[in-house]
Amino acid sequence: MRFMTVTAALLAGAAALPAMAQETITINMIDGYPARAMWVQELTNHFIPEVDKRLAETGNYQIDWRESYGGTVVKPKGVLEGLQLGLGDIGIVTTIFHSSKLPSQAIAAVTPFVSSDARVVARAVDEIAQEFPTMAEEFDAQNQVYLTTGVVLDTYQLFSSEKVETVADLEGAKIAGAGMNLRYVEGIEGAAGVRGGLTDFYNMLQTGLVEHAMLWPEAAATFKISEVGPFMLDADLGAVNSKTLTANKDFFNGLPEEVQTAIREAATSYRDHVAEVAMDRAAEAEAAYTEAGGEIVPMSAEQRAAWAASLPDIAAEWAADLDAKGKPGSQMLAAYLAKVSGDDAPLRDWTAGLTQ
Repeated sequence: MRFMTVTAALLAGAAALPAMAQETITINMIDGYPARAMWVQELTNHFIPEVDKRLAETGNYQIDWRESYGGTVVKPKGVLEGLQLGLGDIGIVTTIFHSSKLPSQAIAAVTPFVSSDARVVARAVDEIAQEFPTMAEEFDAQNQVYLTTGVVLDTYQLFSSEKVETVADLEGAKIAGAGMNLRYVEGIEGAAGVRGGLTDFYNMLQTGLVEHAMLWPEAAATFKISEVGPFMLDADLGAVNSKTLTANKDFFNGLPEEVQTAIREAATSYRDHVAEVAMDRAAEAEAAYTEAGGEIVPMSAEQRAAWAASLPDIAAEWAADLDAKGKPGSQMLAAYLAKVSGDDAPLRDWTAGLTQ
């Protein structure tokens, strides 16, 4: 009887004890772009729920998400430094702002006329990052952990104040662009690239500062480019990765392994989801562009090939620069092109100029 009484008391006491407490971890998400930007929206709508879903399977951890976008913590160009300094824990770095610190991120930008499929380019760049340490090392030097790449545009197109159909139509023209795509016009006789940004292109076209601007259909619809650039030359210059999801290294290394795994898996899901959204919105944006009075002008395969052939060998230059620094630039370029080209011969063989 005494044994039964003691046992019952122990059982009763155990039942009264609380279950093992679930640990709550605070994660501060940052981006300088506003919450309405597609890739930022999908951080909220896709990435965060994907992390939560994975952690809910064990119930060991839950996340207290704190989101700060639109310049409340950093400006668009300040995400890299903000994460480096610990102003945020996870964020989206717009890599085109940091070509000197993140040179390997330009791998898709230096290979135009290869692929206009955001999904293919996103997976290929991410696979290169897993197969070659260079990309991760560049972020490591900025006190960050590379998580995944992001392709938020399907392909650059040319939006013009006057109808153009051939490369010859662009001779002597002023063409707005940003970053590496300014080099896409270097081989066109008399053409000049004029640096600008998405928020500038409308006024640049309206005032006649430029006759053409390189951007993608979704951005054209968002910024009402059809009003000042009513002709879209469907040149399919190609999809480019411009966003990278990273985490502050000190923060990430201090997380439990289960949380790290959940974040990495959700990042891969986010990569594919954003690329799908980019493709879906591109089709919708082209329809919206024509409905708003814009005209889409197909560029012939021969003219696209002529434009591709006119470019300087920017891919070989990029690879050689990395090679000179002891990085496998030529190997990365060859591996990337094999992934995005598949069985189709690209308009230009960007590996032809490689020295290694």
